[in-house]
Amino acid sequence: MSRPTGRVLTLLELLQSGGTRTVAELADRLGVEGRTVRRYVNQLIDLDVPVESVRGRYGGYRLGPGYRLPPLMLSDDEALAVLLGLVAGRRAGLTRAERTANETASAKIRRVLPQHIARRFDTLLEALDFTDEPGEADHPDAGLLLTVADAVRHRRPVSIRYTDRDGRRSERTLHAYGIVAHGGRWYVTGKDAQVGDDRTFRLDRIADARALPGSFEAPVGPAPAQRVLSGFATAEYRHEVILRIHGTVEQIRAHLPAAVASLEEHEATAGEDRATERWLRVGLRAERLDWLPRVLASLDRPFVIERPAELRDLVIALADRLTSCARRA
Repeated sequence: MSRPTGRVLTLLELLQSGGTRTVAELADRLGVEGRTVRRYVNQLIDLDVPVESVRGRYGGYRLGPGYRLPPLMLSDDEALAVLLGLVAGRRAGLTRAERTANETASAKIRRVLPQHIARRFDTLLEALDFTDEPGEADHPDAGLLLTVADAVRHRRPVSIRYTDRDGRRSERTLHAYGIVAHGGRWYVTGKDAQVGDDRTFRLDRIADARALPGSFEAPVGPAPAQRVLSGFATAEYRHEVILRIHGTVEQIRAHLPAAVASLEEHEATAGEDRATERWLRVGLRAERLDWLPRVLASLDRPFVIERPAELRDLVIALADRLTSCARRA
């Protein structure tokens, strides 16, 4: 770019790439003298772009935090990556289905895309498909999400007003360990101070959150994502199922993931490798049992049903139906 305005924008793009840039480096990249670089920096500062001067042998200029987001200079690939991420997030159910910051941000980038990049993006969308329908679940307010995230980072108790799946409302004090996105929803996991035990809460069911005085120590053990998955596997449902399956952890997890079932070794030999087939105890809870016989059949591994007896009857019924169909001429 030969015009001064173009060089100022190029300077901004160079600073946004990160790190501290020396005056000599910037002058060489822009094809100007050092005093001209300083003049361009002053123009950015006049536009409220937070450019900081770094002193010393390796000093120069860098971008610092400001009171508002400065203009962003994105390369073609960066713009496509951001747009694709926004589309995927909306389709995965991590943003609201109606017009929100996700859609307005997408629209702003689309309006200024060069035509050849816009065509590439439209071509990508035409070729892209998703196995799931667009997410339509409720999602947390951004302010609430940031409040909980701040409580997680600084290990501060947070007071929440929560409505459970049965519509019961309560106010709880939570020691939040982390926020987890799973299955198109947002969850926060932590210790419920009233009951003295770990709990997982859906963020879209929290009506209000405010930080409380004090602090707490984060426990050692599973990461927040693993705590959420374990909570799903052990949640209170109508049926408690206990199985013994002969196979590897990977074979079983391919059909019964951590969000569905818990695993523990049964009659394992000390020193056995994880890839070694052996008897594993599998526990899960479910509102219905009719889906489990098909899962057990797809495992194609020896299994024993410890309980409930109703599941044995369903497996036998499925086996009889398959046998009857297989014998038809």
